Amino acid sequence: MTDLSTKSSGDTGPGKALSAKGWLDYRTIWRWHFYAGLFCVPFIVALAISGALYLFKPQVEAFIDRPYDHLVLTGPAADANAQALAALAAVPDGTLRTYILPEEADDAVRVLVRDGQGAVWRVYVHPQSLEVLHKIREEDRLMQQIKKFHGELLLGDNGSLFVELAACWGIVMVVSGLYLWWPRGQQGWAGVLYPRLTAGGRTFWRDLHAVVGLWVSFLALFLLLTGLPWASVWGEAFKTVRKATGTAAVQQDWTTSRRAERAGHDAHDHAEADGMHHAGLSMDDMMVGAVSLTEVVARVTPLNLAAPVLINLPASVGGNWAVRSMTANRPNRVAIDLDGSTGTMVRREDFGDRHVIDRVVGIGIAAHEGQLFGWVNQALGVVAALGLVLLSVSGAVMWWKRRPAGALGAPPPLRLKGSPAVMGMILLGFALFLPLLGASVILVALIDLVILRQVPVARRWLGLRLA
Repeated sequence: MTDLSTKSSGDTGPGKALSAKGWLDYRTIWRWHFYAGLFCVPFIVALAISGALYLFKPQVEAFIDRPYDHLVLTGPAADANAQALAALAAVPDGTLRTYILPEEADDAVRVLVRDGQGAVWRVYVHPQSLEVLHKIREEDRLMQQIKKFHGELLLGDNGSLFVELAACWGIVMVVSGLYLWWPRGQQGWAGVLYPRLTAGGRTFWRDLHAVVGLWVSFLALFLLLTGLPWASVWGEAFKTVRKATGTAAVQQDWTTSRRAERAGHDAHDHAEADGMHHAGLSMDDMMVGAVSLTEVVARVTPLNLAAPVLINLPASVGGNWAVRSMTANRPNRVAIDLDGSTGTMVRREDFGDRHVIDRVVGIGIAAHEGQLFGWVNQALGVVAALGLVLLSVSGAVMWWKRRPAGALGAPPPLRLKGSPAVMGMILLGFALFLPLLGASVILVALIDLVILRQVPVARRWLGLRLA
């Protein structure tokens, strides 16, 4: 709950809270909330809007691809080998990467081909005539662009760090906002559980901010926490802990940065999360193998795996075929390896076969993307996104209306009223759980000690205690 105002977030004012003795210092937490909100607001708005759009990826992509589905067929479809050859011919110096199993018999076949410069193209092939209906670079697809913006703000790996830092401070913002919201001697539930919309002025904005913050806080915390496994620093630290404790998966079902995606399997935006790398074979190489693509498709189709089903070519002639159900509803995902010489199944891994940590994270990611339990999941994601935007706007309005002339408008600092040990332990706990947050706190402290202490005017404008 991003209250950027210079007043208390409650009608009773901070006086009562400040005068009460306790373990926690209300004024310090209020200042944490202010500075966290000041930093987070632009990022929260950008991530909330892009995240809300990405929730509807299945519907948006189905709408965009509608010209290439439910095509008119006048006879039986060509075999998968011929379809793949047609796609390969459409990309100069191409290397076949992945065949995506059509969901319906009259849908265009999607084939992923890497060109000579390393870019991956999605080629749409008519299943019967073998006409190339469309081709587009994977990274140019609309939802891939939205995903890229949501993950790195179009700033590359540095953008990923900014997104992670904003998420860390967003967690601080939400937790501190809940503490500030907690009723202290207030009569009734007005302004606590429901806003007084007719009150006008300061009370209207305060209630809108506090009450909306209450109702969306838990959804927001869920989204922030389930996004951490993707984060560069947190995700890598998580993998390190898993390796040290012997709980690491052979193939982690999510990536920790855009760079990791590209390194792992940049042939497809979903297949990248699988972490497998297939060098790709020419069609001639593929035909040399004992089991062809057409035979693999015939073996996989009756399994009725959740779409999209990706058939990745072996890394070498005679190697295993990797079949992956990459449905966004991750509990339905299945990974299968077929022997390149016989076509027999040598490995099948269902969601329930994975380590419990992978299952928990997978469920969290599916819910984060709005794909775990249908339209209700998407609706909750939209509610959370809209609530976060409303919180950001209302907090910014409160700050703008109440900021004093010639100052940023941070809550005035007071000597610590709570227990310094408890407050320090809370900060340490956040820093250990969120390493990038801890690094940013250290950096801010160093800037304060080395630079700002020499500039009293800047300290006064920022609302810092004068040395």
